[in-house]
Amino acid sequence: MHMHDTGLWAARYQSVRQQSLAIAAPLSDEDCGAQSMPDASPIKWHLAHTTWFFETFILERLEPGFAPFHQAFRVLFNSYYNGVGDKHPRPQRGLLTRPAMAQVRDYRANVDARMVALLGRALDDAARTQLIALLTLGLEHEQQHQELMLTDVKHLLAQNALQPEYLAAGLPPAPAAAPLVWLPFEGGMCDIGYAGSGFCFDNELPQHPQYVAPFSLASRLVTNREYLAFIEDGGYRNAALWLAEGWDWIRAQGIEAPLYWRGKEEFTLMGQQALDLERPVTHISLFEADAYANWAGARLPTEAEWELAARHEAREPGAAAGLPHPGEPVSAEEGGLQQLFCHCWQWTSSSYAPYPGFKPAAGAIGEYNGKFMVNQYVLRGSSCVTPAGHARASYRNFFPSSARWQFTGIRLARQP
Repeated sequence: MHMHDTGLWAARYQSVRQQSLAIAAPLSDEDCGAQSMPDASPIKWHLAHTTWFFETFILERLEPGFAPFHQAFRVLFNSYYNGVGDKHPRPQRGLLTRPAMAQVRDYRANVDARMVALLGRALDDAARTQLIALLTLGLEHEQQHQELMLTDVKHLLAQNALQPEYLAAGLPPAPAAAPLVWLPFEGGMCDIGYAGSGFCFDNELPQHPQYVAPFSLASRLVTNREYLAFIEDGGYRNAALWLAEGWDWIRAQGIEAPLYWRGKEEFTLMGQQALDLERPVTHISLFEADAYANWAGARLPTEAEWELAARHEAREPGAAAGLPHPGEPVSAEEGGLQQLFCHCWQWTSSSYAPYPGFKPAAGAIGEYNGKFMVNQYVLRGSSCVTPAGHARASYRNFFPSSARWQFTGIRLARQP
């Protein structure tokens, strides 16, 4: 999209913003106000925070005669941007019974109208360049929250004994998983990081050379059937398989299976379903992924190995098909890496750290990724609830090693 195609930008803005409302549409106002754990946020908060982003970082800078929709929203719906003032405590977002959901919808409509008006204004080149850069970041940020909305509401509904469905649809049986094949890669010096002309997040930069030793990668993700074999072989009771912190964690938390497994059933966004043994295992921590890899005589890939392999395969991320659960049929290509995108985020053994030469952006926008580069691990690919067009081979997702509420899975690696 050319920088000056304001009609196209306005259409893209409205399309992304509408998708967030569409995600919330099956939910009641009560569903939208609750927070099931400190890591998750209420749907109402997501809808307001993404709106706050456009109001704070674009309208406040560029709108003539700017006045905030509501002064208190600046604090209520700030997430972690210390550079723009105070914040409401994250674990207490579920206590925000006010504003009501209707007022949050009004807030979105107000900011949307002002954003579209701003896009239609005559701005000098410097202001328009700034507007388009911030707009692009804001839309990518909202798409991140669209994925979080679905994973957060899944966690919320899973706490309810009524076993509520987000979508009233059955989960059809997946076709038999293809045999796991080990695909060798020569490695060598390779360029890691984003180098295209489109958008990327700051943590994908700068592209830099990195040596990767020869390795092999599994052709597909680990299935529920394979993970069940690990459980039945006493995987959760064998300390030798686990990182020390992971062993302490499963013992303290009483963890014996993936997050939403309930015996031979699994809670999904379509409610409680029979556990489909052919689908990829999902909602597991780095600790569990690492223990499974040890049990299987393999290891987790590094993020450089994953990116090198994805580039070698030249697979496009595409869009998730069908229902919001991993394991939709993959295309019938002969061989190659399957399920790189659109199924589960794949844990790597790489700590989330800056690339050589990384520099965060100036000002509050620079708080976007860099300050989280500690005590987290990188995940690669995308999931069944990642918005279309949001993923790429260089994309770096990251979560703490105990996180399980995202659609996280396992791709194995080993020496050739």
